[in-house]
Order: sequence, then C-alpha cells, then structure tokens
Amino acid sequence: MSDNHSNQHKPEDDPALDPYEIEFLPQFREGRGPEAPFLNDYGVVIGDHMYESPHSPLEQWSIDTDPAVMAGDQWVHPFKDIGFLTAENRDWFERGIEPE
Repeated sequence: MSDNHSNQHKPEDDPALDPYEIEFLPQFREGRGPEAPFLNDYGVVIGDHMYESPHSPLEQWSIDTDPAVMAGDQWVHPFKDIGFLTAENRDWFERGIEPE
C-alpha cells in the first residue's frame, strides 16, 4: 500500500509547530539552545510569540534608550524566530539546500 500523503507533507503545514518554528534537519538541532521559551536578562519571555512585555525595552523606549540593549542572542529564540520563515532559511535548515 502506497502512502502518498506522507510524500506530500510539508513541514510548514505541521500543526504541531509554533507559528515561527520550522522543522530543522537533525544536523541543525544540536547545540542551538533551548527549544522552550526562555526568560532573558530583561525579564522578557523569548519564544512565546507574545512580543509585548512590560519589562521589554521596546515598551519602555525613550530618546535616552540605547538601541544596543535590543541586540544579541538573548533576543532571538534558536528554534522559533520569524527569520527562519524565509524561503532561503527553510531550504537550508529543513531541506539542506545551501544558500547561493
């Protein structure tokens, strides 16, 4: 019996994945960091898709805020980031097709 459905499955259609999560190939899963949401140094939960947080510098922004406070890995989730949804990143991380 042929299973045509599994041949047509696309990772981006997987309802088990969070909105900004992709299905990384095994070689890209190791050493990436936490898969669950985490609390960064500013008390902001990263990876829950609730980007508004009373502790976030974005919610406290003023002319005196140094934009550098929003830089660094503590602001990016290693498995659930909107940047992974680009065609180039999906090809690389889900299909192993290196970018040109």
